[in-house]
Amino acid sequence: MKNTLLWILAIILTLATAYYQKTTGPTWPVSGEVTIGNDKVDFVLLRSHGGEGGAPVEVTVPDKSVTGEISYKRYKSYDEWTTVPLKRVGDKLTFTLPHLPPAGKIEYKITLHKGDQSVNLTGKSVVLRYKGAVPVGILAPHIFFMFLSMLFGIRALLEVITGGDKTEYLAKVIVITLFIGGLILGPFVQKYAFGVYWSGWPFGHDLTDNKTIIMWIFWLIAWLKLRKNPQNKVWPLIAVVVMLVVYFIPHSAMGSEIDYTKEQPKTEKIK
Repeated sequence: MKNTLLWILAIILTLATAYYQKTTGPTWPVSGEVTIGNDKVDFVLLRSHGGEGGAPVEVTVPDKSVTGEISYKRYKSYDEWTTVPLKRVGDKLTFTLPHLPPAGKIEYKITLHKGDQSVNLTGKSVVLRYKGAVPVGILAPHIFFMFLSMLFGIRALLEVITGGDKTEYLAKVIVITLFIGGLILGPFVQKYAFGVYWSGWPFGHDLTDNKTIIMWIFWLIAWLKLRKNPQNKVWPLIAVVVMLVVYFIPHSAMGSEIDYTKEQPKTEKIK
C-alpha cells in the first residue's frame, strides 16, 4: 500500500513539474485578452512552428469594423520592420509569417484598429522559432523516456525520504532511461528539428543539450555510489536536486537559434 501511494504521489509531482516546465518555456504560445470598442478579444499567438511553410497567425474578431496589421522582422537582425494588413477571413484576422530555416527566429507584433482606437495585443513583440518536422517515431519515444526518467527521479527522492531500500534500482533505471531518451534519441530530435545532432558544450550553448548530459552524469555517479553502498543518501539527493533544478528551467530556454547579425550587416525586408 505504501509503495502504491508513493508511486501515485510521484506521478502527480512529475505531471506538475512537466506542465510547469513546458508552459513557462519560450516556445509556449502567448495568450491574453484586450478590449477594443466594447468587445473583448482573446488571442493566442504562436512562438514555435515546425515543418514546411510559414507560421500561421490568426485572431478571432467577429466585429467586421475592426481591422488589424502585423509588423515583423527576423530576430537578431538588422532588418527593418515590415508592416502589412491582416486579411479578414470570416470572424478571423489572419496572416502567414515568412518561412525561415530551422533555428531561425522571427519577431512580430499585432495591432488592431477600430475607428480612432488602436490596441497592440502584447505591448511588445512576440518571438517565434522555426524548426524542422520531427518524425513521431523519434519524438514519441524521446518524450516517453525523458518523462520516465523524471518519474523515477521523483520516486527516488520519495524513496530516500521514506528510508526505502530501492534507491539503487531506481537510480539504475534513471541512468538507462536518460541515456536512451536524452543521449541517444535526443540528438536525433535535435538533428531533425535544427539540423545538428548536438549543439551543447563544447560546440554551442544549447541549454537543453547541456542540462541533459549534466543530469545523466550526476545520476551515473549516484548509481555507482549506491552500488558500493546501498544506504548512501547523499548522492541520490544531489542527483535529484540537480534534476529538479534542470526541470524547473523553462523548456527550450537558450535553445538553438540563428544570429542574423553575424551575417553581412544590411537593412532589408523579408518577404
